[in-house]
Amino acid sequence: MATLRAAALLFVFVAGTLAGIPIQFFALKLDSRARKRIPFLYHRFVCWLMGTRITVIGTPATGGVLIMANHSSWLDIPVLSSLAPVSFVAKQEVGAWAFFGTLARLQRTIFVRRERTKAIADRDNIRKRLEEGDTLVVFPEGTSTDGNRVLPFKSTLFSAAELPLHGGKGGAPVHAPVQPVSIAYVGLHGLPMGRENRPYFAWYGDMELVPHLWEAFELGPVDVVVEFHKPITIDE
Repeated sequence: MATLRAAALLFVFVAGTLAGIPIQFFALKLDSRARKRIPFLYHRFVCWLMGTRITVIGTPATGGVLIMANHSSWLDIPVLSSLAPVSFVAKQEVGAWAFFGTLARLQRTIFVRRERTKAIADRDNIRKRLEEGDTLVVFPEGTSTDGNRVLPFKSTLFSAAELPLHGGKGGAPVHAPVQPVSIAYVGLHGLPMGRENRPYFAWYGDMELVPHLWEAFELGPVDVVVEFHKPITIDE
């Protein structure tokens, strides 16, 4: 029964995604305001389809904000995207992934490259998007984890908070607000998840994405707590 349920959910997921891709493509081409709202609605659909129950503490900030969140699963993407219209900052390799790389580009993900000269251009792109009022999500650990700990932050990713932006009083540069966010996968079928079940949702190491996705569809509803902490700037 669980396998049949997972197959049905996966079919609806793929069908809904393929139907939404051309809509978002043309929204981007036309520079429509809907280009931000479509991914937001799409990820709400994905969370609903998977039975993801999200408890929100605090309020997401808006208008040129950097969200810094811990990262333990591919599910972090639809969870955060279902709560606010956001884009992500990701490593360049993500853009080359089949299917999911396309979804990342359609959500206007900023891909960060390793080469120094190209990394400078990527930082300029981040600055431009913040000045345009976008909310950008950065996973400063640089990789996903087992969900039981938070890794040290990568200075190159966290340095986006130091970018001088236009818009201060008298034209003085300012820094974008940084909103720390905590994501915790706490329950499965309404019961406490515990360490033994967390690897079914935490995606890390050399785990294959597609089998992990299938397993999540097969297991059923998961409870997630997302806490939006007080925004601060690097000056503080």
